Amino acid sequence: MHPHVFDNTQDHDSNLAPYDGELYWQQQFYAPQQADEMFAQLNATCVWQGEAVLVYGKWHKVPRLMCWYGDAGAFYRYSGVNHQPLPWTPELLAIKEKMQQHCQCEFNSVLLNLYRDGQDSMGYHADDEKELGDNPLIASLSFGAERLFKLQHKRRKITLDIILGHGDLLVMAGTIQRHWRHALPKTKQPKTPRINLTFRQILVL
Repeated sequence: MHPHVFDNTQDHDSNLAPYDGELYWQQQFYAPQQADEMFAQLNATCVWQGEAVLVYGKWHKVPRLMCWYGDAGAFYRYSGVNHQPLPWTPELLAIKEKMQQHCQCEFNSVLLNLYRDGQDSMGYHADDEKELGDNPLIASLSFGAERLFKLQHKRRKITLDIILGHGDLLVMAGTIQRHWRHALPKTKQPKTPRINLTFRQILVL
C-alpha cells in the first residue's frame, strides 16, 4: 500500500501543517487506562540506554534514554551513531500492528525515547536521513507526562506548538521533513516520565 495514505475514517484532526507537509494529531488514540498499561509495560521491558551524539565534531551526552527495535537489517544512523535493531517484543509488535492498521502503512522499526523529567529533551531536527527515503511517514505515539512539541518551518517564520498528552498519536507525512524541524524542549515545570515511540519504515538495501 502507498506509504503516505492516512486513514481519513478515523476520528482525528485534519492536516495541521499550514504549509509544506502533512501533520495529523489524534488525542487519546489509546484510552487512559490502556495507555497506563502500555507505559508500565514499555518502561519495564524495553532495554533503555544512554548514548552520545556527534555535534559539530564533538560528542555530547543525550539528555534522555533511548532504544531501537525492528526487523533484522533495519539499521539506522543519525548524529554519527549506528543503531542496530533489537528484536521486537510482544508489546511493541501489538502496538506496531495497531499503528499499521490506522496509518495504512508498513513499519519495520521503532525508536523509543524515555524523557525522565522536564530536563530531558530533544533539540530541533528533521527526520530526513537517507535510510528513511523520500517523504517518510512517521507515526509518533506518546505515553506518560504531557510535553510541549514544537515545529519550526525552515524558511517561513512559522511555528506550531502542540501539547502531546498520554496516549496521543501524531503522524508526520508528506514533505514535512523537508520543510520543518521539530523539537521537545526542556521545561522548568516538574514532569513525571514520558515515553515516545516513533514508528518508521527503514529502507533495507
